Amino acid sequence: MKKTLRSQLSVGFILIVFVTIGLVSLCANILINKQFAVYMENKQRDFSKTLAEGIEHQYNEGESTWNVDYIHGVGMYALNDGYIIKVYDTNNRVIWDAQNHDTTLCHTIMTNISISMQERRPELDGGFETYEYNLEKEGVELGRLEVSYYSPYYLSDSEFKFLDSLNLILIIIGTSSIICSIISALVLASKISSPIRKTIQMAKEISNGNYGMRFEGKTNIKELSDLTYTVNQMASTLEVQENLRKRLTTDVAHELRTPLANVASHLEAMIEDVWEPTKERIQGCYDEIIRISSLVNDLQRLTQIESDNLKLEKQYMDLYKLSQEVVRDFGKEIFDKKIDCVVEGEASIIFADKNRIYQVISNLLSNAIKYSNEETKIYLSVVDKDSYGILTVKDCGIGMLEHELPYIFERFYRTDKSRSRKTGGAGIGLSIVKSIVQAHNGSIDVKSQVGEGSEFIIALPK
Repeated sequence: MKKTLRSQLSVGFILIVFVTIGLVSLCANILINKQFAVYMENKQRDFSKTLAEGIEHQYNEGESTWNVDYIHGVGMYALNDGYIIKVYDTNNRVIWDAQNHDTTLCHTIMTNISISMQERRPELDGGFETYEYNLEKEGVELGRLEVSYYSPYYLSDSEFKFLDSLNLILIIIGTSSIICSIISALVLASKISSPIRKTIQMAKEISNGNYGMRFEGKTNIKELSDLTYTVNQMASTLEVQENLRKRLTTDVAHELRTPLANVASHLEAMIEDVWEPTKERIQGCYDEIIRISSLVNDLQRLTQIESDNLKLEKQYMDLYKLSQEVVRDFGKEIFDKKIDCVVEGEASIIFADKNRIYQVISNLLSNAIKYSNEETKIYLSVVDKDSYGILTVKDCGIGMLEHELPYIFERFYRTDKSRSRKTGGAGIGLSIVKSIVQAHNGSIDVKSQVGEGSEFIIALPK
């Protein structure tokens, strides 16, 4: 059984967080206990040295005596903290001994400490050890001090409570973090999976032909944002293509209906002897058939160009000279409309199919002439770049609306929906231009403003 993305993300996030927090808590616990143990060892050593320093000051040099009462007080205070001291003079005579003073108390304290540490820290395998410190004052030896305490360290009840509280805090923090992480993981998984679920639903609707679906929500995740944007763009493109397909059917039917209706009506009239089959009427039928044939040839030519099997007979050619040839061949059309057509620029040698590029320039120039007003100018400009030859065809004609520019290279698309084939062609010329340019791994761009003209920029690799 397949799991949902949300459940897999949730389980994955929770597992990662659980393991991470568990490891962090465990490492923190181990590190804290280790550092605390080091701290306690240092504390016991420092306390023992402090005892030695304090006892050294209890020797009276003038009388050569010890302040036994003070030493007794210090010894009993240290005994309550688990330190058993014994003080000797230079002759190794005992000045004060905690065990001699109160053997029962010393034994009780030592037993309690040993039992407590063995129960709560059995891994230490510790015991009472004795450490010696020389007693001296201004370089004069006074005696020695023996300090016995539980080694490597001893923890009192209050210190055990501190560690227990610290461990409890770590457990509470870890548990709280895990709970918060689980909630965050569920929210994040839902945040990630929700746009994907919506996108999947959109894709299903699109596959069923509902191209009007759009993803309306927003997401802060770049990849998901790119995904939803791409799906929306795909839906828009498919919607446009579907509309173009429908319009293609309508346009083809319209392009064929008129000449076929004319031929049918003329032939019917001649068959029924309404008209005599004169040469002029038969010529009219023939012209209509030529129109149909021309449309079919345009479609066949476009299909051939758009197919992967288009063979290009490439050769080195000068884009500037070819532009001049095309302008010369359109001399009559340019003269009839009183247009000033100028070829500017420089030589640009490219490796391309000369006949196909001629067709590109011819179609662009034909459109420029067709949609330019009389006594205006058309500019053909050639610029030679390092890797490309750039051809620009600019007219001062009627121009196009900005929202129509993305569709002008679609077959049968006309910016003027009422334009007939006689005045506006079949709407295939620019489709052929784009297909030829793309077959050469080139690019074509267009700029246009209504009433100011259009500019086509073609880049062909050398």
